[in-house]
Amino acid sequence: MKEININLIPGDGIGIDVIHEGKKTLEALAKLDGGLHFDFHTLPWSCEYYLTHGVMMPDDGLKILADCDAILLGAVGFPGVPDAISARDLLFPIRLEFQQYVNMRPIKLLPGLDSPLKSTHIDFVVVRENSEGEYCGRGRIENDGTPQKTVIQEAVFTQNGTERIMRYAYEYARKTGAKSVISATKSNALNYSMVFWDAVQQQVEKDFPDIQSRKMHIDALTGYFIMQPEKIEVVVASNLFGDILTDLGSAMLGSIGISPSGNINPTGKYPSMFEPIHGSAPDIAGKGIANPLGTLWACEMMLRQLHLTSQADLLMSGICEVLQARKIRTPDIGGTATTSEMTDAIISAMFRNAK
Repeated sequence: MKEININLIPGDGIGIDVIHEGKKTLEALAKLDGGLHFDFHTLPWSCEYYLTHGVMMPDDGLKILADCDAILLGAVGFPGVPDAISARDLLFPIRLEFQQYVNMRPIKLLPGLDSPLKSTHIDFVVVRENSEGEYCGRGRIENDGTPQKTVIQEAVFTQNGTERIMRYAYEYARKTGAKSVISATKSNALNYSMVFWDAVQQQVEKDFPDIQSRKMHIDALTGYFIMQPEKIEVVVASNLFGDILTDLGSAMLGSIGISPSGNINPTGKYPSMFEPIHGSAPDIAGKGIANPLGTLWACEMMLRQLHLTSQADLLMSGICEVLQARKIRTPDIGGTATTSEMTDAIISAMFRNAK
C-alpha cells in the first residue's frame, strides 16, 4: 500500500467548499487504485482563525505543514481581515520557507470549455517567479501624517532567483517539446529591475539554442494573449506580472474558477503546494455553486508532481468527459449544477474510464 500524506488548508469562503470536493475526488482515485491511500490532515488556518487567535497560523505552523508529501490549499481572504495580512502571514511564508520558487499555471482550453475569444487553440503555461520580485514585502513610509507622506514599495530581483526561474522555464519548454519562450518585461519603464531581468534572459537563452526566445513588454503581451494565444507556448514572468497574466489567462478559458496553480519546490526537499487561482469569493461561499474545476485540476497537477501519472490521467479524462458532455456545469460556465454535482459527475466518469 502506497500512502501519500496531504496537508489540507481549506482557508476561507469557497475554499472550504472546493477542498471538500478535492478530497472526495482523491479518495475516489485511491479506491479505484486499491494500492493507494491518501492520509489527509486538515489545518484550520484562515481569516476566521486569525480573528480568533490573532495570527493566520501558529508559531510552529511551518514545522507542522512540512510533514507531508504535498499541500492542497483552497483560498485565503475574507472581509474583516486585510488582504495584506491573509496573504503575507500565510501564503507568502509557505512559499518562501519551502522554497516554492516556481509557480506553474497552465492556461489550456479543455474540450467543452467555451472561450470568449475566437481562438479555439489555447494551450500554454505561465512560469511565474514565486519568491521575490514585486512581492518581496519591502518598502517604507516617509513623512507619515504630513502632506508630504510618501510610500515606497520595493521590488527585489537577485541573480540566483531570476536565473533559476528563467532556466526552469527554458528546461520546461525543452522537456515538453515547446519551441518558444516569451519573457514578460517592462524594461522601457522599469530601468533597474526589468533591465536586469532582460539581461538574465539573454544569459540563459544562450544555453538553449533550440528554443526560440523573445521578450515582450507586459502591456503588449496582454494584447498578444487575446489576439494570438495560439502562438504562445511558455511564458516566464515575475511575481506580479505572472499573477496578473494568469488571471487574464483563466478568463480566456471562460471562467476565473477553472484554472489551477502549483507552487513548486523543484528539488523535492520541501513539499509543493497546489491551489486553484480563484479567490475566496465570499458572495457565493457556502451556497454550493462554486466551480470545483480549479481545485480538481490542481489535484491533477499535484498527482503528476507526486509521480502518480495514471491517476492524474484518469482525473483529467473525467474532467474532460464531463465538460464535453455539456450536461452538468456550474453557473459560472453556463449551467445550473451544484459544486458537488459537478464533482460527482467527474468521479462517475473516472470510474467508467477505469474499467
